[in-house]
Amino acid sequence: MPQNIRIKINSAGARAVLQSPGVAADGAARGARIAAAAGPGFEVESTTNSDRAVTFVRATTKEARAAEANSRALTRAVNAGR
Repeated sequence: MPQNIRIKINSAGARAVLQSPGVAADGAARGARIAAAAGPGFEVESTTNSDRAVTFVRATTKEARAAEANSRALTRAVNAGR
């Protein structure tokens, strides 16, 4: 068995996969499930950076911010995205 194994990542290919519509849609769907599990007042924002698609779930109302601060509503909802 060889001792030295070298792997060279194709950066352009990896970036293309990470920015693909499929990855973005999956992230948005996961974000929507997390926001729904967290309760009302949480919104999902999806965008594509220079190197990957990203999704954010954030509290947008005073009640949602209080739910996160007091009972960790969003933190507990993270498993809904799996």
